Amino acid sequence: MTAGRMQGKVVLITGAGRGMGRSHAIRLAQEGADVIGTDICGPVPGGQAPVTTAEDLAATVAAVEGLDRRMVTFQADVTDEAAFTAGLADSVAQLGRLDCAVANAGVGGVPHRVVEMPVQDWRDVLETNLTGVFITAKAAVPHIRAHGEGGSILLISSALGLRGMQTGAAYVAAKHGVVGLMRSLAIELAPAGIRVNSIHPTNVATPMIHNDDTYRLFRPDLAAPGEDDVRDTFQALNLLKVPWIDPVDVSEAVLYLAADSGRYVTGAQHKVDAGWTTK
Repeated sequence: MTAGRMQGKVVLITGAGRGMGRSHAIRLAQEGADVIGTDICGPVPGGQAPVTTAEDLAATVAAVEGLDRRMVTFQADVTDEAAFTAGLADSVAQLGRLDCAVANAGVGGVPHRVVEMPVQDWRDVLETNLTGVFITAKAAVPHIRAHGEGGSILLISSALGLRGMQTGAAYVAAKHGVVGLMRSLAIELAPAGIRVNSIHPTNVATPMIHNDDTYRLFRPDLAAPGEDDVRDTFQALNLLKVPWIDPVDVSEAVLYLAADSGRYVTGAQHKVDAGWTTK
């Protein structure tokens, strides 16, 4: 049997309980990776999507193990440096090494115009979507460095890390900040052969957009909008005729950049945006 593109590699994925995180875990496991998955499995300040549960994370484990790969997990808030660092260290000890980290966990935040935004709402989004990414990278780097073979760090930003949008300034600012963090890390880690890139999806079909709060944001003219009511509004954002992409579309970018296919790519902003940032 032909070895997969991630054979012998161990990958850390935050926000692994569902959505893009679960998709990344499955896609990389299909290519031979073992996985360290973490999720808060509870309420997140600034979160508008339904709460991820321990059962969600267990379902990701079952999917990975169904591919005959190993997966270890720990529950932690990415903004809690001590708990996250300890959980990662224990997980790496179980699987023996770390080759790649995917900083995927994030929240959408409560929509506000800047002049009306409570400072705490701003802080909640920045804390998870930027500080949490920083903590993830900071904790992962020593483990990737330890084996001396290089590796990859992938920071999941957004199309909104490259452009603005009204009522979303906290999210936009955090996702722009991820790009700055990526660029600095790419420079710092190149001597160790560790590549760092950011990924910028358009809207992705996960609970972050498929929930009642988001539907009402996009169709405030309706009392109880559903998925079909917002489809055209979402599609209008993109050049390509699609309202949102599937999580696996982002996972394919993760695979490309994590595997040897991306061995000479670092400091890059990789778009999977259906043309949103060009429109």
